[in-house]
Amino acid sequence: MPYANPNALVSTEWLAAHHDAPDVRVVDATFTLQHTGRQLYDQGHLPGAVHFDIDDIADDTNPLPHMLPSPEKFSSRVRKLGLGDGSRIVIYNKGLSAATRAWWMFRLFGHSDVAVLDGGFAKWEAEGRPTTTDVPTPRERHFTARMNTMLVRDLDQVRANLPKGGEQVVDVRAAGRFAGTAPEPRPGLRSGHMPGAINLPYESLLDAKTQTLLPADALRQRILGAGIDLARPVIASCGSGVTACWLGFALHMLGHRDWAIYDGSWTEWGGRQDTPVVT
Repeated sequence: MPYANPNALVSTEWLAAHHDAPDVRVVDATFTLQHTGRQLYDQGHLPGAVHFDIDDIADDTNPLPHMLPSPEKFSSRVRKLGLGDGSRIVIYNKGLSAATRAWWMFRLFGHSDVAVLDGGFAKWEAEGRPTTTDVPTPRERHFTARMNTMLVRDLDQVRANLPKGGEQVVDVRAAGRFAGTAPEPRPGLRSGHMPGAINLPYESLLDAKTQTLLPADALRQRILGAGIDLARPVIASCGSGVTACWLGFALHMLGHRDWAIYDGSWTEWGGRQDTPVVT
């Protein structure tokens, strides 16, 4: 069984062959809780890659971390990175974190010609491909932002969905955090999950050795095995709206169109006292 949307995932071989194409733009979206993504980018990145900082390309008026910016701010920031209309954007990260978050943001703001590098920086480096510490100076490029609100859910929408369960809430945090037996990495959050939520840790969507996306058949079985009905809509949630995008990406690869990301995720839900939590 092939992927339904194979163009959303590119191999290291493909990128090495097309890296210098005039319409290809490479984006490093590295993000971790331990360092700033920029620190890791400065230590080494793919040649020509610009750094997409999800904490900077965000709504800085919202106290929650890296919440979606306005279309105007997104357009302004990515234009300065040389990312715009007519670009074939390829996104990677170091580790497993934010490549799909950036991929989702581009799609949400209307840019569909965007892909994730399968295996990310680690696979590229392990294959002996070139890296650099040189920071490019991109030429500004026009970006037309058209926001697709169907790809995102807010607190009120998620809360209103719980009694009816019209949309399946899938929480991709680790099983211990979902069950409430492991602490949250951010202070002040309650432990547990939303009533009725399904748990599918995002790492299980990837090959444990190569960190590449599972083949389509295995990916489908992993999702179905968690109890997710692919005939019904899905709201993906995580700690702060980053790794939830791995589930959105996986669903897209399987051709499932009816999915959205809960942007505030557990940082918002677990940080309030007026939202139900179960363990």
